[in-house]
Amino acid sequence: MEDLLIVLDEPFAGVTDDFVPFIKERLEEMRKKHNIVLVTNDHVEALTKMSDNTITVSAIDRSVVKINDRERVDRTKAIYALGVGDNYSRKASTEELAFFWDVEVRSNAGLMQIAVFNTFCFALFLATFWNSSRDSAALVLVAGGIIAFFGINPALLSLVEWRNAMMEESEALMHGSRETNRTLKTLLTISLIVIISLVEFGCVNAVINGLEDFKFWVAMVMDSVSMTFPLICLGLYTSMPFQAVQILGSLPFLLMIFLSTTFSPGAGVEVIKELRYIFARFYWWCMIPGVQDDMEGCPDEDLNILYLVLSGFIGVVVFVFIKLLNRASAASKSLEQAGKLADMLDDEFEQLQVELFGEKGLRHFKHMQSTYSNASTHSRRSNEEKV
Repeated sequence: MEDLLIVLDEPFAGVTDDFVPFIKERLEEMRKKHNIVLVTNDHVEALTKMSDNTITVSAIDRSVVKINDRERVDRTKAIYALGVGDNYSRKASTEELAFFWDVEVRSNAGLMQIAVFNTFCFALFLATFWNSSRDSAALVLVAGGIIAFFGINPALLSLVEWRNAMMEESEALMHGSRETNRTLKTLLTISLIVIISLVEFGCVNAVINGLEDFKFWVAMVMDSVSMTFPLICLGLYTSMPFQAVQILGSLPFLLMIFLSTTFSPGAGVEVIKELRYIFARFYWWCMIPGVQDDMEGCPDEDLNILYLVLSGFIGVVVFVFIKLLNRASAASKSLEQAGKLADMLDDEFEQLQVELFGEKGLRHFKHMQSTYSNASTHSRRSNEEKV
């Protein structure tokens, strides 16, 4: 084979540690017969001259870095040494509220599509269920509930993508609207649920008589809440991927079909069918004329509404409880991490702080010594108590 001129344009850019030895081995083989030319640019030199400090990361050994003229500095220690500065405070503003209104409400084409879809579905519902018999009230309500669920479903399906985009934008632009926008998005989705429930209530009463009481609208809302709020919580307030959110968020709907006994009153094996009391749909069916007599174990009418509302928020309560447990676990891990960091605060760490940040770094180092030493002592005491 003839000698070839092999041009390499930053061959290790974006390459993980696992592939570096393989690429080097191949290049060493090529060097024996061919000429290798490395193509780079001068941006590294230009940026180096502009920078106050330079950190060089090895493509071979990622456990150490070079800081200015200091060779082989522990990578973890270097990361903590760079952590100087006041905490960034995320603050919401009226401008961000106006921006959310303009983007997510006023000019949101998705909301218009949801409105058109619901208009079509409920118009078809009116045409096909018109003049229904009071004996088929439960069936009419089932149909209305399914339409309402699928009417809000497009908004629920978009929450994961919206959350990911918001988190990335917030981190990139360092604006303070992440939590505010997440809250506003939650309120917007809840508003859609309430509006669609009002439309459902009106359409149901247009095709059948006997369900005009306000309590039936409350039942519709709570039934919708019990099946949609888990999707809101998982979609906006976790980092779960789309598939996991859909699987876990759809469980309340599926379990309601299996366990609420509303599709077959009085059915089910003992013990298992006792789970009907955790579903809002059960208490709703205990209110429907002609069906409530078939339901097994309905509470008194005065308590039925209370249990209906409480059961509607069971999914939210479970979610909040799990989040609190995770937060407690994270706090415990943070305490252990603080104890490990306290062991790093040696003379080399102090010198790094001073070299990187001058007098500010020295003040920060002394503050860290005080803070993390206390955390280390608390962590060791906790471990001793566990033993």
